[in-house]
Amino acid sequence: MDVTALLERGRTLATPVLRAAVDRLAPPMDTVAAYHFGWIDAQGNPTDGDGGKAVRPALAVLSAEVTGAAPEVGVPGAVAVELVHNFSLLHDDLMDGDEQRRHRDTVWKVHGPAQAILVGDALFALAGEILLELGTVEAARATHRLTVATRALIDGQAQDISYEHRDRVSVEECLEMEGNKTGALLACASSIGAVLGGADARTADALEKYGYHLGLAFQAVDDLLGIWGDPGATGKQTWSDLRQRKKSLPVVAALAAGGSASERLGEILAADAKSSEFETFSEGEFAARAALIEEAGGRDWTAEEARRQHAVALEALNVVDMPEQVRDRFTALADFVVVRKR
Repeated sequence: MDVTALLERGRTLATPVLRAAVDRLAPPMDTVAAYHFGWIDAQGNPTDGDGGKAVRPALAVLSAEVTGAAPEVGVPGAVAVELVHNFSLLHDDLMDGDEQRRHRDTVWKVHGPAQAILVGDALFALAGEILLELGTVEAARATHRLTVATRALIDGQAQDISYEHRDRVSVEECLEMEGNKTGALLACASSIGAVLGGADARTADALEKYGYHLGLAFQAVDDLLGIWGDPGATGKQTWSDLRQRKKSLPVVAALAAGGSASERLGEILAADAKSSEFETFSEGEFAARAALIEEAGGRDWTAEEARRQHAVALEALNVVDMPEQVRDRFTALADFVVVRKR
């Protein structure tokens, strides 16, 4: 199965509608949003920037085919989910202080914090507008699911921020946070096209379960890349999550493992939280923390958790009646999430 073609199909179908939606925004929000999506550079010149992996649009148009509908039926859902996802990225980059996304400066760094907030808010509003203007019962159902997912996403971001200021977070708390922050919107993406195609609640719920656990697998891989990923592939700094004191799965699992490496890591991270020199730490100091996480088993545990969540996601599809070609595509997208490098 050619996953690149699946991702490109979702991007190709969704992008013209996404661009038209962004064009509705008042200046300068329209150009700021265009910069964020990679359509223009900081000077306003057209560019072929990296627009992201496009997993969510691919899932949305694919889910429409579960009902026998054309993939185009899922496009409004794909665009709405993509708008909400990028609303969250704009705000997350500002809250986390991230200066780079997709190998270039983030919106708040180029256009200022106020524009990052406003454009994020505008994208969130556009998402509901795109769906509700369809004027169908199915669109109303899809909007409700998207709104619930968005609230969960915001809950997850709030949990993520609060955990940065705690010495300890349980594995269960971390999984709940990541289920909210990442799983909820991928769950919506995996079902929204089917809802627009007229799927019943049982089918939509099963597809959401697939997407939710796929989201947990996705985030587990993200957490691995956030510590050990290649900056040339991820577009982020080395040891990115450690620099932000994130209580990601490898960290939490390592702290919960017990043993000398786990205890030493706990002592170091507790001291880091009180250190006035944290911002000036060297590459070697972050590398040493990453090595302790790996020694305590956090890296291996997280990789295994990604595989476990991947298996649960695929199992959820068993109750859904769909064409085998569509099922194979869901499987291929799930496989891609677990083996990706960025």
